[in-house]
Amino acid sequence: MEINLAEAQIEAILFTMGESVELDRIAAAIEHDEETTRKIIHNMMDKYDTEDRGIHIIELEGSYQLCTKPSLYETIIKITHVPKKHVLTDVLLETLSIIAYKQPITKLQIESIRGVSSDHAVNKLIEYNLICEMGRLDAPGRPILFGTTEEFLRNFGLNSLDSLPVLNPEKKEEFKLEAEEEAQLKLDI
Repeated sequence: MEINLAEAQIEAILFTMGESVELDRIAAAIEHDEETTRKIIHNMMDKYDTEDRGIHIIELEGSYQLCTKPSLYETIIKITHVPKKHVLTDVLLETLSIIAYKQPITKLQIESIRGVSSDHAVNKLIEYNLICEMGRLDAPGRPILFGTTEEFLRNFGLNSLDSLPVLNPEKKEEFKLEAEEEAQLKLDI
């Protein structure tokens, strides 16, 4: 009976908050230790995924959020206004990839990797809430450091940044050689 109460409390917390809630805050609210709370939440996640439910719980770097199942999106938009879909162009995806893998990173470092100005791309990614300012670099001019947000994790179905795909070392070396050759060609011109 105590587990059912804890599940109901967790469900109420996640529903009411509407955003991700850290495990330690949930544990404190339901008066259980973090490990027990984690087990209860994962049990709930399994139940929601196996039952014909319209909701599920996602994990975002040690926080949890109650969400609508993506498979029901078409049903939801019939009753709500169609949400604005953000279009991620190749430039935005390239910039976002650099930030995701190299964060925290400055705009100058991004531009150094891309070889072109990234003002527009960085501003759009901030507007889409996929990246945010993470502080400032302790260097002359104190440039802004950028990193990804929870919205980035949600949009790409990742639990944490550790879930990002890892490049095959051989492919990585191949990309590095291509970039060096391209840079040399630009110098020769």
